[in-house]
Amino acid sequence: MMSRTVIRGGLVVTAAEETRADVLVEDGRVAALAAPDSAYAQGWTADRTIDATDKYVIPGGVDAHTHMELPFGGTSASDTFETGTRAAAWGGTTTIVDFAVQSVGHSLREGLDAWHAKAADRCAIDYAFHMILSDVNEGSLKEMDLLVGEGVTSFKLFMAYPGVFYSDDGQILRAMQRGAANGGLIMMHAENGIAIDVLVEQALAEGRTDPRYHGEVRKALLEAEATHRAIQLARVAGAPLYVVHVSAEEAVAELTQARDKGLPVFGETCPQYLFLSTDNLAEPDFEGAKYVCSTPLRPREHQAALWRGLRTNDLQVVSTDHCPFCFAGQKELGRGDFSKIPNGLPGVENRMDLLHQAVVDGHISRRRWIEIACAAPARMFGLYPKKGTIAPGTDADIVVYDPRAEQTMSAETHHMNVDYSAYEGKRITGQVETVLSRGETVIDRRRFTGRAGHGQYIARDTCQYLD
Repeated sequence: MMSRTVIRGGLVVTAAEETRADVLVEDGRVAALAAPDSAYAQGWTADRTIDATDKYVIPGGVDAHTHMELPFGGTSASDTFETGTRAAAWGGTTTIVDFAVQSVGHSLREGLDAWHAKAADRCAIDYAFHMILSDVNEGSLKEMDLLVGEGVTSFKLFMAYPGVFYSDDGQILRAMQRGAANGGLIMMHAENGIAIDVLVEQALAEGRTDPRYHGEVRKALLEAEATHRAIQLARVAGAPLYVVHVSAEEAVAELTQARDKGLPVFGETCPQYLFLSTDNLAEPDFEGAKYVCSTPLRPREHQAALWRGLRTNDLQVVSTDHCPFCFAGQKELGRGDFSKIPNGLPGVENRMDLLHQAVVDGHISRRRWIEIACAAPARMFGLYPKKGTIAPGTDADIVVYDPRAEQTMSAETHHMNVDYSAYEGKRITGQVETVLSRGETVIDRRRFTGRAGHGQYIARDTCQYLD
């Protein structure tokens, strides 16, 4: 049985253009776009017609950085693949790329299999995986080649978290060399973890234990230094580099300088760095713990550089780094010692709305909103044009977005499995109304109609910015 849906009367916004068009969906894919008053569009018959008058019709969001069910600091991220992907759908995101984790002493395959088991038959939207390399050795380097062949085409390394995920410069260089050979993209958490650990120890010894000191010890200069070092190692290896969760003006400057030389260096930032700051980390009564993530929130002055980087394309992608921990019982593990607060913020549901607010506020254009939230992450991680745009043949991952609806963000109304909102009380303009995932309605006029298990695993191509 072929199912047909027509979305009529909306403004179709992609990274490339804005056009008034009706959209025909057949069997999970976009079949055609046509001018609303054309005889062609008028002749379409459908099982279902969606009225998008005065609305935007946009590609489903691609969140290329999430951590569902991530074990961290003696606890685990509070969103499962089921709750996290459902929340993503509510926020207009129809694809996530999550991180499978290799544990030290174990193979990449074991880590990947464990994440496949967590996600299988539980996701409301489509999903793919990156691989975290925690143990770079001859075996894991060989496995990288196999994983690229299977569609896991990006590998994350950490210059932070000694004793957990940390790799030294020699290990990073080897992994980059391997990526240069097999087409895998190296993603880098760029912070000088060795130096940060010294500053953490000193702060705690001096009785500086509150959440705000998390931001003070993880210095912007140590993010910039690590970013610089990662770029030079990538140059030596002849490899492309993608720096995750860029938060500091000085780190943006390193990326800009590298890109001005024509180097294949890319950068991602996250909504928390664009909308929150160290003011949040300093909130009294341990409330600041809610905002502990790494890289940390920076003083508000850094935001202008991040917005500028997004406008000039020195930063290409906005992901969430969604890694939620409840305030009660999880963030509270760090009372009296900020270094024991689990690192991470909830955000997978908020990204598309916050970036639309950035359009309203004049930081970015509508097309740039779709570029940084849909098209660029899809291209960066080998999902385009299946994901990230609306064109004949693409997956019918489509959001009908009401640009005039007003909402107040709150833990009372969000769908993430976490007991607080990082944006509690923030009033924004714009809201997701209806969401299709491969042509199937998962949000229908603000009602969830999806199901666990609809989401499919996607094997990815290599980075399409390097073709």
